[in-house]
Formats: sequence, structure tokens, C-alpha cells
Amino acid sequence: MRSWSARRLWLVCLLLVGASCARVPRPAVTRPQDALVALQDTAKLVDDGGVASLRVALGESLIWLRTRPVDHRFVYGPREVTAGELVAALERLRDRLTDGLSSQDVSTAVLAEFDLLESAGGEDGTVLFTGYYEPVLDGSMTRSEEYSIPVLSAPDDLIEVPLEPFAERFASEKVFGRLEGKRLVPYWNRSAIRGGKLGQRKLELAWVRDPVALFFMEVQGSGTLRLVDGTERRVGYAASNGRPYRSIGSLLIQEGAIPKEQMSMQALRAWLAANPTQRDRVLDHNESYVFFRFLPGAAVGSLGREVTPGRSIATDARLFPKGGLAFIQTDHPVKMADGSVQWKPLARFMFNQDTGGAIRGAGRVDVFWGRGPEAELAAGMMKQKGRLFFLVPKPRAVVAVP
Repeated sequence: MRSWSARRLWLVCLLLVGASCARVPRPAVTRPQDALVALQDTAKLVDDGGVASLRVALGESLIWLRTRPVDHRFVYGPREVTAGELVAALERLRDRLTDGLSSQDVSTAVLAEFDLLESAGGEDGTVLFTGYYEPVLDGSMTRSEEYSIPVLSAPDDLIEVPLEPFAERFASEKVFGRLEGKRLVPYWNRSAIRGGKLGQRKLELAWVRDPVALFFMEVQGSGTLRLVDGTERRVGYAASNGRPYRSIGSLLIQEGAIPKEQMSMQALRAWLAANPTQRDRVLDHNESYVFFRFLPGAAVGSLGREVTPGRSIATDARLFPKGGLAFIQTDHPVKMADGSVQWKPLARFMFNQDTGGAIRGAGRVDVFWGRGPEAELAAGMMKQKGRLFFLVPKPRAVVAVP
């Protein structure tokens, strides 16, 4: 565990979470069953995606779930299921998802194996959907006058402390910091890191020319570097400094720089480009900083598995079952032939395969869209209300052995 002893880790965590490890019920994340009766009509769950992509996402969840102990329990609001039960149900669903199924057939196949539970949503009972994507940045493996902004790997003095072993109420919670003597203190914030606090440690994976593009790649969690020789290198999340995520969009709305109804990633980029003297101040408002690593293949989520465009979502890992099957109903932007943008319904089965610093509570979902202009459009503009459902395996009768 890096350079410090297990005893020192225990003492730090004891101070952070207290000595009590009593079982504390998790917050309910679903509505009562009796509120779901009218939702069992499969016509309300018609999937607008293709079977092939659904099978791909299902396969990634299965690979991860099979690494869990078979008796590991996943909480679905009022229900709990084991990893073994979830794997078995998904395997049966995979066998049902054959080529050529209609959208209605897909829904029928899902509801043959799963019951439906709806997210309780946020404080107002609604769910806010946003999007994220895989950006492409111009980069170089060597520093130059043009490429002078470093893409950093994780420093070796960054300490990650999972809190769940010390108190169940801190499930999926972590603390990040660094040692000052025998004390664990918060890690350096964005301003300090940008100012060169880590500059002598040779952490640079590559160099880019646009600090704003790098900032948004941090927000997305992964991206592709298009190098000067024409090749590409994918990078993904390695760690963060543990500082809380703070929205620069909210800051500029509060300051009156961008009206709330006009806020989008595209609007943020335009404002920062038009106000270069304000750039560092605004970016440093978000003290969170993401470190990267090179990826051997496609973008991966918090499960360490590849995320599937249009089939993977990020939710609050403290509340919703990792790798679980979900269904969403919301809207997404579509660019028309004449260049205009129209909002179209989005109704689709998804897999819970990622999380994020800004995705907190039962009322937040982030949809992964992949890469390219359409993905960037959806990620930049989506901030739509909608409904989130999780599908829990149906209880199966236990046959008594004579």
C-alpha cells in the first residue's frame, strides 16, 4: 500500500469515519412496488436502439459481475439480489436477444426475466439526464512551444482510501490525499497542479496545445490524442485529486456571463475563447483534477470494462447497482440536414457501467455517447428531465429436494 503501513492507514481511516461500523440502511432509491403496477405494460418500455449494441453492453457487465463473489449482494431499493442471481438472469436474457428481434420483442424478453423499479429521483422527484463523450485532442508525445500543456499520470504520493471497509454507510466512498508527516491532508487542488506543483516528477504522458480542451477531457473522463504523426493514443481516467467537482457553468450563470437557458458545453467553450484573461480563474473554480493513463483499447468506465456508446450510463455508485440493467426515458438532440437541432425521444435499455464526480444522488444520470460530432452535440447539450428505471431479476422458485 504505497509507502505507509497498514496500521497507519487504519488510524487515518478511523479518524475519518469514526469507530462505529454498525450496519446503516442505505437511502431508498426506488418508489414502492405499488406505484409501479401501471408500468408493467411492455409498450412503455419499447427500446429505440439495436439488439447488437445491447448485447455488447450486456457482455461487458457480465464479465465484471463474474469477478464478484457469487454471494455479493446488490441493493435495488427494497430488493437485494446476489451477484450469482444477477449473472444468471443476464445470461438468460443474453440467450433471448437473438438477431432480428423487434423493439417490442426486446422489451418482452427483458420483462420475462426482470421486474421494474423506478428511481425515486432527486429532491423534486425527477431525474436529470446529461451526456458525456470521448473527445479528440491534438497532441504530441514531446513538449514544444505549440504543445506545452501536460497530460499528467497519477503521482505516486496520491493516497486513495476506500472507506467501505470501515463503515458500511460509506459504501463506494473514497478519500484521496497525501501525507504531511503522519497526517493525511487533501491533495493539491487544480490551481496548484496547473501552477507546476507536480512539475519535477516526470508525470507527463503527452502534451496538448489547448488547456480548455484538456479540461473538458477531464470532465468526460477519457479521450483520444491525435498525435502530430497522424497516429492516435487513447487515454482514460487513472485517478483524481479527490477535490469536489465544482461546475464552471454554474459559476458563469451566477456571474451573469451566460444565461441559464443558454448554458451548454458549446456555450462554455465559446465564452472561454472570447475571454482568455478569465480562463484560468474560471477553470480553477473546479478544484477537481483528473490524472490519466494510456488505454490499450476503447474507453472504459468505473468497472474497468469498455463502455458502449448509447448503451452505458453513469450513476451514483453509492446508490445504484454496478453493472445493473436500467431503462431510461428522456430526450436527446439530433442535428438535422439543414443544420438545425431538434429534440427527439430517447427510450432505451442501458447498463450502469460508470460513475462521475458530478453524478450524485438518485436524480442524476450521464449517458455515454461515444466519439464524433453527434456524440459531442449530445454530450454538450443534454440537460433533460426524464425517468430512470432499474430492472431487478425476478424471484425464482426454489425447488425442495426430497
